[in-house]
Amino acid sequence: MKTTVRNMPPSNRKPVLLAGLLLLALTTAGTGQVMVGTWHNDNLRTGQNIRETILTPSNVNSSLFGKLFSHVIDSYAYAQPLYLSNITIPNKGVHNVVYVATQHDSVYAFDADSNTGANAAPLWQVSFINPSAGVTTLTPSDVSCGDMPPEVGITGTPVINPTSGTLYVVARTDESGTFIQRLHALDVTTGAEKFGGPVLIQASYQGANGTFTFDPLLHNQRAGLLLLNGLVYVTWGSSCDVGTYHGWVIAYDSKTLKQTSAWVTTPNGTQGAIWQSAAAPAADSSFNTYFATGNGTFDADSGGLDYGDSIVKLAFPTAGIFTATDYFTPFDQASLNAVDKDLGSGGPLLLPDQPLNAPHKHLLVQAGKEGTVYVVDRDNMGHFNSTNNNQIVQNLPGLVTGLWSNPGWWNNTVYFGGSGDFLSAVPFNVNTGLLATSPNSKSGTLFSYPGPTPSISANGATNGIVWALQNEAFQSSGPTVLHAYDATNLAKELYNSNQRPNRDNAGAAVKFTVPTIANGKVYVGSEANLTVFGLLPPDFTLGASPLAQSVKLGHFINYTLKIVAQGGYAGTVSLSVTGLPANSTAVIKPITVTTSGSATLQVRTTTTTPTGAAILTVTGTDSVHSQVHSATVTMTVTP
Repeated sequence: MKTTVRNMPPSNRKPVLLAGLLLLALTTAGTGQVMVGTWHNDNLRTGQNIRETILTPSNVNSSLFGKLFSHVIDSYAYAQPLYLSNITIPNKGVHNVVYVATQHDSVYAFDADSNTGANAAPLWQVSFINPSAGVTTLTPSDVSCGDMPPEVGITGTPVINPTSGTLYVVARTDESGTFIQRLHALDVTTGAEKFGGPVLIQASYQGANGTFTFDPLLHNQRAGLLLLNGLVYVTWGSSCDVGTYHGWVIAYDSKTLKQTSAWVTTPNGTQGAIWQSAAAPAADSSFNTYFATGNGTFDADSGGLDYGDSIVKLAFPTAGIFTATDYFTPFDQASLNAVDKDLGSGGPLLLPDQPLNAPHKHLLVQAGKEGTVYVVDRDNMGHFNSTNNNQIVQNLPGLVTGLWSNPGWWNNTVYFGGSGDFLSAVPFNVNTGLLATSPNSKSGTLFSYPGPTPSISANGATNGIVWALQNEAFQSSGPTVLHAYDATNLAKELYNSNQRPNRDNAGAAVKFTVPTIANGKVYVGSEANLTVFGLLPPDFTLGASPLAQSVKLGHFINYTLKIVAQGGYAGTVSLSVTGLPANSTAVIKPITVTTSGSATLQVRTTTTTPTGAAILTVTGTDSVHSQVHSATVTMTVTP
């Protein structure tokens, strides 16, 4: 279905209030079960899960916390993993389920707690391609942009309606040279299409120079999807600023997949992408939607309809028409536009509603490539002032170095992950309605481009942990690094996956990815895996060093054996060695190690020991807990 619509100018009209808002927060209605059904956890885009009772600052460390397992996926996961508790899968029982979408146009449903036995395979998987019939993903050359290798399929994070059990996702395909985008509605228990879907995405729009149509090749669906009051919102930007593009917003009925409304950021100009470094549009309890646009034409201050480099507030559509009811544009928009300093390189964070006597009850926080942080009253956003930004609540130049991410929120603190900057915590004063002008804590780690989108786990107002992915190695397929910080003091790093790189490798980094924290586990998407972190089972590791050395006849060599406890292990390990060459002897001191510790393996040769290499196997055995681990070293006997 195509819809032809016109932009409506900003107005002071109050939005119509409709009942039944579905904010995809962290509890499934009526069940109390933890869920993450939308990008950055909720429609305010706070990134907080305040129902985390398992992970705490006292147990998130490299001894107790680490990589549990991983699931293999078929391509890059730009989309954030989503999570539902206690889902009944036909013929497979009840599972906690994590959902992952990939650039290979696949959607997976995995058991969220195990990869053993029947859970080694996906609970279900659907693919939207069929190469034998000429249906494939797009290539970087198709879109004339190498920004998202190695292929273009599903980029934006899906959204889940837990009430109807439906996952909505947009997939792009090349169908024998015809480029297509479709909105799919999948049953969360089976992956089956629902509501007669999928539907072809197409629309036309009336501008000053005539009607133009949505181009499925030109427009890139990077931002996450939004589910709001029965509508699924999908937004688009461009691929590497290629072609004459616009920012698009198209809404669909979540029960019928019928297109209801469309809106364009620059109908009488160009550009104005909605990309936000993958952040989904935000929404409030009055069904208003907020997003930031990239470089493009701006003339809204003079009665025009073009909103480049602006924060836009869209009211819920009436009679199929979106209305921009308010906006904010920085005074130096023209300069920002000229040097590619997009305001919309990150998405807006909506602060929770403030008390009735607060100076500003409804606030949002936004930053872009320039590094200025804008605090805006959502009830009076300030429009455009050609001289300065004094009409908004706060204008904080240089508070971050530049944002290609989204801020996070917890306990009256805004967390920023700037590019080429330290992760920072900036307090919010509930009495003045203002952010502090400098952070009260910073991480010790400097995050290079693109910088992280911080997520927070906590048990209400306690046990806060800030989680951040260090994805700077995305261009070389280097590893992503998962960091965890004390949310009350970012200088205190609790854990990072490089502390135990062999055990805790999180997979090859993907730009703009966000971790998901739920029910004691952390889920990280990468180029080829979904990696699951959590509290380690009580166990030990055994290492031996050096790995290889030589010894002459009639001499001895020493190896150091190291037992490291993990997951609260407190058992006793007995050590032994096999593989000794003939006419040699070995002594291990001490022969047992409790919890953690070291021992020395001494191997002595005689004049009749055969020369050459031998592989020794050192075994550590805890017979009480039926745990056995081994390590190998090489000794070479020389004359």
